[in-house]
Amino acid sequence: MEKKPRIYFLGSGAISVPVLEKLAGSEKLLLVGAGTQPDKPAGRKRHLHPTPAASWADAHNLGIARWDSINTPEALDAIRATRPDMILVISFGQILRRPVLELPPLGCINIHASLLPKYRGASPIASSIIEGEQYTGISYMRMEAGLDTGPVYCAFQERIGAKTTAEELERNLGALAARTLEDVLIGIADGTLESEKQDPARVSFTGKIKKADGQVNWNEPACRIERRIRAYHQWPGMSFQLETGTKSMHIKISEAEVLHEIFASPGKILEADNKDFIISCRHGALRLLRVIPEGKREMSGADFIRGLHVNEKHLSLSLTLAHNTEH
Repeated sequence: MEKKPRIYFLGSGAISVPVLEKLAGSEKLLLVGAGTQPDKPAGRKRHLHPTPAASWADAHNLGIARWDSINTPEALDAIRATRPDMILVISFGQILRRPVLELPPLGCINIHASLLPKYRGASPIASSIIEGEQYTGISYMRMEAGLDTGPVYCAFQERIGAKTTAEELERNLGALAARTLEDVLIGIADGTLESEKQDPARVSFTGKIKKADGQVNWNEPACRIERRIRAYHQWPGMSFQLETGTKSMHIKISEAEVLHEIFASPGKILEADNKDFIISCRHGALRLLRVIPEGKREMSGADFIRGLHVNEKHLSLSLTLAHNTEH
């Protein structure tokens, strides 16, 4: 194409920020407008906080619309007025209805944080970690009415390290999207890049992460709990109730190590002293390296036990052996 492709951006999450930054500074693509989710209350005082995309845009004096619904006539008219060739969507958080999907001549392009058709849905980053994948990636998909069902133009791989958290993986995938963005969108615009239908035999789904997903189920294998800790590190976190004999304490695990060659009843405290805090699982055990006791700062598991001044034999867990294993 002789002219720059005109791009309208829709994004909210942290993964979208490098993409928005790349678009804003691109000499090959023309950013004609941007939209995100409205500011939402967060924290104990429930103050309104902008999305990561809005925070970046505000800090760089880039106008960005806060859409309560992208499917309203007002939103459609505003986007249509920018005359976009395509709408680029990444971690936006709203479903686009047919009038929006059909608005730009080159369609709506979604950057999805998985290697489609694996992990369609709301939480592909967390799910790829929980399921023990060694690789994930991003897929450029032409959007249609179904959830992540559209044909894929191309995909790029990203390795998942043994200690990678969801936040780290999201940053890596955002950087990968920014690096590949210009070539892919230009290829779509000039017709040199064609899409292919997804293989229905390889489809898998992910649901929304719920607060209840962060409750440790000691009846799961230690390796899977450790992966959940990394997948839910930012939210909701993986936590359990510790009984000290006089009170019950809510403990969040921020880092743990799997001990494979240990066989004991799930949820048994094997060690709790100045050196170690180890709890058994269905297969193996977890050494709790870093924990966050309710109302306190993060500390090592050993420092937490040292500060309790409670004999190990008085410690026990409030066991929950049933767990939603949707992810």
